[in-house]
Amino acid sequence: MNAEVRGEFERIHGLAPEGVWAAPGRVNLIGEHTDYNDGFALPMALPQTAVLAVRRRADGLLRLHSAQGDGRITELRVADLAPRTVSGWARYPAGVVWALRERGLPVGGADLHLDSTVPTGAGLSSSAALECVVAVAYEELYGLGLERPELARVAQYAENAFAGVPCGVMDQMASVCCAEGGALHLDSRSLEVRQVPFDLAGHGLRLLVLDTRVKHDLADGAYAALRAGCERAARLLGLPALRDLGEAELPRALGRLPARLVPLVRHVVTENARVGRAVERLESGEPEALGPLLTEGHVSLRDDYGVSCPETDLAVEAAVAAGALGARMTGGGFGGSVIALVRAGEATAVAAAVTEAFASTGFEPPAVLEAVPSAGARRIA
Repeated sequence: MNAEVRGEFERIHGLAPEGVWAAPGRVNLIGEHTDYNDGFALPMALPQTAVLAVRRRADGLLRLHSAQGDGRITELRVADLAPRTVSGWARYPAGVVWALRERGLPVGGADLHLDSTVPTGAGLSSSAALECVVAVAYEELYGLGLERPELARVAQYAENAFAGVPCGVMDQMASVCCAEGGALHLDSRSLEVRQVPFDLAGHGLRLLVLDTRVKHDLADGAYAALRAGCERAARLLGLPALRDLGEAELPRALGRLPARLVPLVRHVVTENARVGRAVERLESGEPEALGPLLTEGHVSLRDDYGVSCPETDLAVEAAVAAGALGARMTGGGFGGSVIALVRAGEATAVAAAVTEAFASTGFEPPAVLEAVPSAGARRIA
């Protein structure tokens, strides 16, 4: 894709780019809706990436073009960037430039051309990939001296304050910090990370991504309501965040909360514990033992957190019935994708079973991808 993106940049903008960068989407193995509660997560980067060709400008203009757009260039003045003033895909790269300037960093305009293979609306962090590829490119071009976790915070701030999505930092940390062949054990409070070996092929396993094609929009208010509920529960319990509540203390704590907050807290606390157990199993060389944790996590997301939907529930049920070791929805929810951990020889049968289940229910056929633990954001030319 590097040569194609360079060629398109020259065709659209008239000059060669200064460089080409890539940033991946991600799947989260376990640890969903924990990041904005200062908790733990275990994501891995995907082979699918957002690729960016960029050349700086001296006139303060930001000119954005996307291969997935309508063919037009979005032209903005950097000095005039402000939250909620840019719509569509352009709000993600524009938001990063704004967020860097909000930090007082000396960044200016640029010509950008983007192309992405990360499916949109599938719960695979296509927006974070767009943000992070701009962040790493600007960091290098302008010599900003920001470490990877700082770049992730910039990208998260862009999505929170500029695009209006109150997400945590897990997506952005995965996009910039993941390493090939591993999953990223993330502490969302300290931003400490640890690479955990995840050798699927060596253990005769594959991780399928089943995109239900149900599009989700995390800016529609439901995500914000969940986050607000968690933050209110933490305040009522006298805690900095729900991360500070352990499993042993959970029963007593739940008795002190309004009924509507009980399932939210139960999910966050048990999900944090599942992350710990998942890391133990990977580090002991037992990736197949992740299966039951995935399914257990899905039940919690479905029944306690309420972010599943009929399509994701059916994908999980059909995959497990067809022999998957475990499956769960991944991402913020309200649609998107399911991951299924399968033995390599059973991957085709599991994918076919899910497709058949969708057809018999009248759902649109799912798209099937394979998740291979891949590298984080990087310069590619």
